[in-house]
Amino acid sequence: MSATSNVEGIELLTLSHDRLRAVAAGVPEGAWSAPTPCSEWTVAQVLNHARLDQQAYGAAVTGAGWPEADPFHPADALEADATAELDKVLTGVAGVYADLPADAEEVATPLGPLPPRVAAAAAAMDAAVHAWDIAVATGQASPLDDDLAGGVRLAADRLADHLRDAFGVFAPAREVPEGAGRAEALLAFLGRDPHWTAAGS
Repeated sequence: MSATSNVEGIELLTLSHDRLRAVAAGVPEGAWSAPTPCSEWTVAQVLNHARLDQQAYGAAVTGAGWPEADPFHPADALEADATAELDKVLTGVAGVYADLPADAEEVATPLGPLPPRVAAAAAAMDAAVHAWDIAVATGQASPLDDDLAGGVRLAADRLADHLRDAFGVFAPAREVPEGAGRAEALLAFLGRDPHWTAAGS
C-alpha cells in the first residue's frame, strides 16, 4: 500500500466523520425519538449505533477499548452528552487510522482483516450512511454527496453482500432510480430508499 492511498483513506474517513458530527449537532431538540430509515430505530439509537460501530473499528486495530454495548442493540440515550461521546470516539478512531504504517498490507477490522484503504472506506461508509439516516429523519440536508458516496463505494462493493447475508446489516438492494447520482445509487445498493421520509415510514 502506498503512502498516498493511506492518506486518501484517512481523508475519506475524516470527511465522513465530519459529516456525522455536523448532522448529530444539528438534531433539533425533541427529535431524538424520531423514526429513521433504520427500521424500528430512533435517531438516538442510530447515533449510538454509529458511535459503537466506529469504536469497534478503532478497537479492532488496537485490541483495546471495545464498545461497552452491542452496536445492534443500541441504547435509546446516553447518560453523557451523546454528541460529545461521539466526538471522542471519532477523534480516537481517526488517530488510530492515521497511525497505520504506510506500507501496511492489511488492518484488523470488525469484519476481519482488510487492506487499509478498504478498511478506512468501510468505517467511512458506516459513518456516512448513518449520518444520512439521521439527516433525513430530522429534516437536515443530506450529508452524503456524490463525492463521498463515490469514495465509500469501494467498501460497499466489496462488503455489502457479505454484511447483508451474514449479519442482516443491509436490506436487499433496491433498483437504482433512473438518472440516479452516485449517492442515490449507493443508498439503493445498500437497501435504503434514497427518497425515504418519516411520513412514509
